[in-house]
Amino acid sequence: MTWTLIVILFLVGFILLLLEMLVIPGITVAAILGFIAIALAVWGAFASYGTTAGFITLGVSIVGSIVFIIIALKARTWNRFSLKSSIDGKVNVIGENAVMRGDEGKTVSRLAPAGKAMINGEYYEVHTIGEFIDPGADIVVTKVEFNKITVKLKDA
Repeated sequence: MTWTLIVILFLVGFILLLLEMLVIPGITVAAILGFIAIALAVWGAFASYGTTAGFITLGVSIVGSIVFIIIALKARTWNRFSLKSSIDGKVNVIGENAVMRGDEGKTVSRLAPAGKAMINGEYYEVHTIGEFIDPGADIVVTKVEFNKITVKLKDA
């Protein structure tokens, strides 16, 4: 095995490991192939050029890995890939007397069996008891438990 092939295997292994860390989540074929390529480069150095060259290649691969990890952590590379936005959605927060049994409203989305409705001028997530209700239908509140509003068609 020539030095050119050893260096190519070594670089391909590092590129595959880099892809695994930054692009492909989990332990996949890229990580396994990367480790195999680096191991083949080290083995090729041992087999073709002796123990001194093999240990030098092994040392370079270990030091190169450590340096790569340190540079990646200091350069704040991971901040580019992290989620910075926050979720401002919330569960129904129903005031004491905001929605009561018997209140009427209108569906905004299809209830299948859950969806969105406007009751007393506010939007709420509402549920039916297994039935599907189309958008724009008139509904009536049948039950309010903590943050779950159960409704049915007004005519039913």
